[in-house]
Amino acid sequence: MMMSIRDSATKRRPDNGVRQENGVGLHQPKRDWMGAAMRVMSTITGSELAEKYNLRKPIDRVTYESTKTGFRTLGAATRAFNKVAGGGAPKRLPDNEAKTKDYFDLTPTDEQQMIVETVREFAAEILRPAAHDADEAAAAPEDLLGRAAELGITLINVPEELEGAATERGAVTNTMVAEALAHGDMGLALPLLAPSGVAVALSQWGTDAQQQTYLPAFTGENVPQASVVISEPRALFDPFTLRTKAVRSPGGYRLNGVKSLVPAAADAEVFVVGAELDGRPALFIVESDAQGLSVEADPSMGLRAAGLGRLILDNVAVGADAVLGEGDAKQHAADYRDAVQLARLGWASLAAGTGQAVLDYVIPYVNEREAFGEPISHRQAVAFMVADIAIELDGLRLVTLRGAARAEQGLTFAREAALAKKLATDKGMRFGLDGVQLLGGHGFTKEHPVERWYRDLRGIGVAEGIVLV
Repeated sequence: MMMSIRDSATKRRPDNGVRQENGVGLHQPKRDWMGAAMRVMSTITGSELAEKYNLRKPIDRVTYESTKTGFRTLGAATRAFNKVAGGGAPKRLPDNEAKTKDYFDLTPTDEQQMIVETVREFAAEILRPAAHDADEAAAAPEDLLGRAAELGITLINVPEELEGAATERGAVTNTMVAEALAHGDMGLALPLLAPSGVAVALSQWGTDAQQQTYLPAFTGENVPQASVVISEPRALFDPFTLRTKAVRSPGGYRLNGVKSLVPAAADAEVFVVGAELDGRPALFIVESDAQGLSVEADPSMGLRAAGLGRLILDNVAVGADAVLGEGDAKQHAADYRDAVQLARLGWASLAAGTGQAVLDYVIPYVNEREAFGEPISHRQAVAFMVADIAIELDGLRLVTLRGAARAEQGLTFAREAALAKKLATDKGMRFGLDGVQLLGGHGFTKEHPVERWYRDLRGIGVAEGIVLV
């Protein structure tokens, strides 16, 4: 099912902060016109010319506004999705009836074990070394998605009838994959999982025409950057009360609103956008070259490597067939609800993977770091703090896997998804905070990756959508 991972470069950076080089990290994104303009303005600002002609303050103001909001750009479509009329029944992945029990089995199958081991190796050899530079650049390396396509992360969510490799719903497998990727780096995991989320949405709810139009692109090596977009930039955001609106028009629908926390937004070719239609939420397929759609840079405290952006929908016209799925408004709202619940499990999986990275990092540190002639792990306060991370991490993982197992069986999993999201928000932040605390002064510096993991884990509490499992 899964293709082999390309050999990584021989030079790597251990987590002691020494710079690494690998096949991904060596391919830095080219400087675009925005970067060139900012470099020119910065050079002028520091010159005597700016002082002589009183240009420093105006240039400083332009520089500030530019870095604060980013230049607005059009969507970055690079391919044409040829519309297919369809007409047959959509291809649905069946529930995993073999696992329908009163309990769930935590033992991965041989196939799952192989997938997770491959993804974890990729995360360790490719994501972890590239994470520092990607965080600094606020963008993932250009060739990262192409290299990840070799893993078949999207392929395992597309039915076999559409050239995929899935024979049944794989929420548990996707949960394990998300955790394994986040163990390498959560910020880089997001843009890799986002196309997989779109593939899941199309497989589970898409019409026959929508599946035949878009899903074939997700089974090859040139997987399009894509994302399920739900979050909106406002306080106390409720995913079931959307300000992005869809209204009917003679040719279909028109969308208006602003979406946030969109991974690799400037590179995405297709979005699945949550919007309110007739008082109910629904999902709409929007291609990035749609008239009225634009993207703004939206750099954040954490998850910087994901290249987060805002999606501006200004009277964007889409066809009548753009609503994801079949049925009436009630069915569309039910599909949207399931998407949000799967997204919550996805974020919980990312928190578990990053929390495990924190735990794996601090254990050898506290055992090797000495104070007053003995390792600091001999002190009860330190030992209890490490133990608490391990205990809460197992709790988060168990709740998340239970929710994924129920989703895979076709059972209701709203309770488990809500609990997983709550635990990921509260305990995830604690994983990062305690990790920084255990490293003392080192935890506050960029010499160690724990401060980055802490910033990334803070994003769990404000995130909704993007990742589907």
